[in-house]
Amino acid sequence: MRHLIITTTLIAAAIPTLMAETSTWSYSDCVDYAREHNISLRKSRLNEETSAYNLDEAKAQWQPTLDFATSQGLTNYPWGKGDKNTYSSSYGLNAGWTVWNGGQRENTIKRNELQTHIDKLNTDNIMRTLETDLLQVYINILYAREAIGIYEEAANLSQAQAERARALMEAGRLSRVDYAQLQAQYEQDKYGVVNARGTYDTRRMELKKLLELGIDSDIQLEDVEWTAEQVLASLPAIDESYRLAQLTDLQLRGLEMEIEGSDLDIAIAKASGRPRISLNTGIGTGYMAPGISFGPGIKQNWNETIGLTIAVPIFDNKKTKSAVARAKVQKMDAQLDIDLRQTELAQTVENWYIDTRSSQARFEAATQQLASAQLTSELTNEQFSLGLVNTVELMTAHNNLVEARHSLLQAKYMAMLGHKMIEFYRTATVTL
Repeated sequence: MRHLIITTTLIAAAIPTLMAETSTWSYSDCVDYAREHNISLRKSRLNEETSAYNLDEAKAQWQPTLDFATSQGLTNYPWGKGDKNTYSSSYGLNAGWTVWNGGQRENTIKRNELQTHIDKLNTDNIMRTLETDLLQVYINILYAREAIGIYEEAANLSQAQAERARALMEAGRLSRVDYAQLQAQYEQDKYGVVNARGTYDTRRMELKKLLELGIDSDIQLEDVEWTAEQVLASLPAIDESYRLAQLTDLQLRGLEMEIEGSDLDIAIAKASGRPRISLNTGIGTGYMAPGISFGPGIKQNWNETIGLTIAVPIFDNKKTKSAVARAKVQKMDAQLDIDLRQTELAQTVENWYIDTRSSQARFEAATQQLASAQLTSELTNEQFSLGLVNTVELMTAHNNLVEARHSLLQAKYMAMLGHKMIEFYRTATVTL
């Protein structure tokens, strides 16, 4: 039975890895997997658990304390008269309850309740950051994968040109130098393919790192198709996007809660300078030998106590004053963090608008450039076959075509990344 349990556990643990090795992942699949396996996220959830324990402890301060104490002692009187050894023991059950401690207990509970909400927001904010990181890496992988196709097509074209040049050289219609130049172009395009594949593998490694996948895991992404209309779609008003970004930003909400927490910290610090009232009660007994027997001794020494203690602080070496001052400084620091976050948020939203509009403009220009480069490449190839252009013109047309395709591809994915990031800042959600 034990071996069966172990085997089942190992199989269950291996399922995510097997899925990673065999299945195709969508963006939502990546987000769902990261939500359960990302280490930073799991550590943040542990902080949430710690905050919950701290809150339970703070609430328990309303309960009385109760302890049992006993002592056993043996005394020797070397030069005493009579019995030189005595034995004594005491037994006591003591209870205490804080009636009032300046409001510290109540405010500590409120502070811990607030901290649990802050830690929950921190976890959610880590997940949001993870979603944007996954989005950027995911789109970069799609871009790198499509770029491989461009370089492969360029390599196939240059290979065909080199083979045709070789046939012309062997027929005596082309010099060896011209053939060598076209062959070098083919080798350069093959290097471009290798470099593009290396970039693709690097981007996939970044994704596996975010997903906490093993080095041996393979991951393939689903294709995402975007039309030119989607790439060139108009953007919403930037002022509205910034306003929505402020409303949906979890980090900003967490900092606002820190302001509330600072007010509670100030109240807690002030409480240490106020009087404290506590109630104490207990029962106890004791026994000493030699003397009367144990039972009667315990009975005779039985006692019950109850008391009320009022402690009024007078001088505390500026501990209260310093604690209040530190809490006020912390509040001012939290307000500065809010101002800083608002500035960062405004700059981030504005940067995405600038990048997206720039990418859209480059996409339009690259579309026209590609059409021109495509036509020029076709005509140059025909003219080269007829001996009307030299190899330099042929290679120039070829490289211009490759560059135009790459520019169009880059502008397309950069524009769509901008669209999705703006969507995320407006709605706190994103779909591909």
